[in-house]
Amino acid sequence: MAAVDLAGLLRCLELTETTPGSWTAPNLPMDYHRIFGGQLLAQTIILASATAAGRTIRSLGCLFPREGSVAKPFSFEIESSHTGRTFATRRISAEQDGRPFFLAQASLHIPEGGPEHQELAPDLGDPADAEPEEMAMIPWETRVVGAVNLRDRAVGPAEYAFWTKVGGVDLDDKPAHHQALLAYATDLTVIGTALRPLEGISQADAGETLHTAVTGHSIWFHRPFRIDDWCLISQRAPAVAGARAFGYGNAFDKDGMLVASFAQESMVRPVAA
Repeated sequence: MAAVDLAGLLRCLELTETTPGSWTAPNLPMDYHRIFGGQLLAQTIILASATAAGRTIRSLGCLFPREGSVAKPFSFEIESSHTGRTFATRRISAEQDGRPFFLAQASLHIPEGGPEHQELAPDLGDPADAEPEEMAMIPWETRVVGAVNLRDRAVGPAEYAFWTKVGGVDLDDKPAHHQALLAYATDLTVIGTALRPLEGISQADAGETLHTAVTGHSIWFHRPFRIDDWCLISQRAPAVAGARAFGYGNAFDKDGMLVASFAQESMVRPVAA
């Protein structure tokens, strides 16, 4: 059973401006002490998009200098760094108890045409070929390519891919909600992917023998897409070193169009005996 529900996640995306430049939003209701980074990514995309009419997010770079508590309220502070004819930049922080625990910079762009090329989508079959899997933090349909289980301690390559599609709700045509929910989904499985080559260690050890936490996450959006249709998230993690893990990936729509890319750094530290 999923640890969160879609209705609760969508309520988290309903932000309220309290004073100019300051916004509040609810936390995702769940039985865990730490605010999930995917929640903050999604909320930041909604917030930045709301302050730059006619523009959509093209990139978002985020840092997580400390953890936020789900038991306490928090606020977003947003500053307009630049608003030009086609591009705009926003600086955002999330603060709790008077201290920032999340920092982000968003770049937005009015859609326009130009030359194009892209990396081909990996040949990983169709959603029907993948194994249905209920992910605790993703409250919509997911199908894992190759039936890989990130909680399995068997050694495997630092690669992972899954199909995902939001169902059961009517999403509007505005890009922000689709971008927000895709960004949310990219935050969950990179650490587990990075641990696959390590003997006797898996995502199941997080919080037990390993301290893990995302320290930075960035995402770039290349083309319009709909998250209520199938998207393929394909990722790999080339390095775990110095108590840090690094991974990156791409998201493709069902027609093989590259719609987004992302990268993540995280802390991976053994629990002291």
